Amino acid sequence: MDLLLSLPASLSLPDLAALVLLFAIWFGIGWFTERPPAGKPSVSVLMMRFRREWMLHFITRDPRIFDGNILASLREGTAFFASACMIATGGILALIGNTDQLRGLAEELALEGAGGILWELKLLVTMFFVVNAFLKFVWAHRLFGYCAIMMAAVPNDPGDPMTRDRAMQAADLNITAARSFNAGLRSVYFALGSLTWLAGSWALMLGTAVVLFVTWRREFASTSRQVIMRSLPPPRLPDHARLPASAPPPPQP
Repeated sequence: MDLLLSLPASLSLPDLAALVLLFAIWFGIGWFTERPPAGKPSVSVLMMRFRREWMLHFITRDPRIFDGNILASLREGTAFFASACMIATGGILALIGNTDQLRGLAEELALEGAGGILWELKLLVTMFFVVNAFLKFVWAHRLFGYCAIMMAAVPNDPGDPMTRDRAMQAADLNITAARSFNAGLRSVYFALGSLTWLAGSWALMLGTAVVLFVTWRREFASTSRQVIMRSLPPPRLPDHARLPASAPPPPQP
């Protein structure tokens, strides 16, 4: 309660603006990544198609050990990041309990001075992103487990009327798990960016901009996206945008 009452006096206008910018960009890039424009899909959206194709090939693959190994590696990745977030949460809680070391480091580096409550707030913002990432990774791990069970429920007979439906259910669970995993990764990125607040409000704005650029580039302008796009058909244009096959060439100026 004392912390909440002291926040208005502890936060300066640049600190408040930087904090609002951080959360606005975190929410905005997440929304934009999952709902990109039709002509500019993100890597996360592009991979949805391949996850569905994976489950379609899974129907006729015999044996299915290869698919089980892929899913096991996905679960191991989520478990690793969840464990790392738990360790990071413990470290942040230890720092919140002893902010004198941070104040001493700030004085040595000639950084902006701040009261103990503001240091705790800065660490709490970082911990928010770390805890959110932990919850996302744990839920992704759980969903990949659901996906494994659904994959085991796919009949071995490709002609079974339930085979394709079960495979598509497994694909949808896989896509939902991947969406939660990607959200956890974004929270990790922004947790690292929020640490720059320890150096001041302007450093936080710069750190937020860097995280935004890195996140945007990996989803919309990375080499991996170009590789994925190579195997996709060209976009289908609406009828009014297509030129007739026998259209005369445009007049020369």
